[in-house]
Amino acid sequence: MFESVYKKVFPFWDDLSDNDRSFICENSYKKTFAKGTNLHSGSDCSGAFFVCSGSLRAYILSEDGKDVTLYRLHKGDMCMLSASCVLQSITFDVAVDAEEDSECIVLSGTAFKQMSEQYPDIRIFALETAVSRFSDVMWVMQQILFMSMDKRLAIFLHDESARTSSDTIALTQEQIAKYIGSAREVVSRMLKYFAAEGIVEVSRKGVHILDKERLRKLAL
Repeated sequence: MFESVYKKVFPFWDDLSDNDRSFICENSYKKTFAKGTNLHSGSDCSGAFFVCSGSLRAYILSEDGKDVTLYRLHKGDMCMLSASCVLQSITFDVAVDAEEDSECIVLSGTAFKQMSEQYPDIRIFALETAVSRFSDVMWVMQQILFMSMDKRLAIFLHDESARTSSDTIALTQEQIAKYIGSAREVVSRMLKYFAAEGIVEVSRKGVHILDKERLRKLAL
């Protein structure tokens, strides 16, 4: 089961010996995480998570309990920042939660570290995967530091609509606030403004986009 997945995910898979491929599979397991479950926190080496279904959220937490979403992971994505023993240059604490019921393949961090020390291609893959996520992190920081609230919200709604292929964003205002690094009250006020302008409609089911063209222009 694991071998068929890893063959698609890991570009180095065919270069490993039979024993090492077996070792990686033996140190992997599939697990379902209920919505809201914390998969990783702090600097623990929880391992690498490959998302089979569902969605995960990686974030940093301040001392006063505020959090900023760094990126989200969906089906087919892999989280490497949870394997800190492989990426020892990562010195900040990252938390990972399941934002909906999610099924993941978990590869032991210690096993991954052992293989990365033996195969440079594995270490390169881990670093490249982490670097690709840092571009997402920098985009988040750019939005928080330099963009107005209406533009940040418009970008999020536009991107989420494209990702889900739906005009309805089935998220609470609290969730949206977490994803864009703001307060729920601020998101609520901005959504009321969008609604008054006829851009969206807000209900208990979430946010329904009424005018995609105007939303797209706000996001530009």
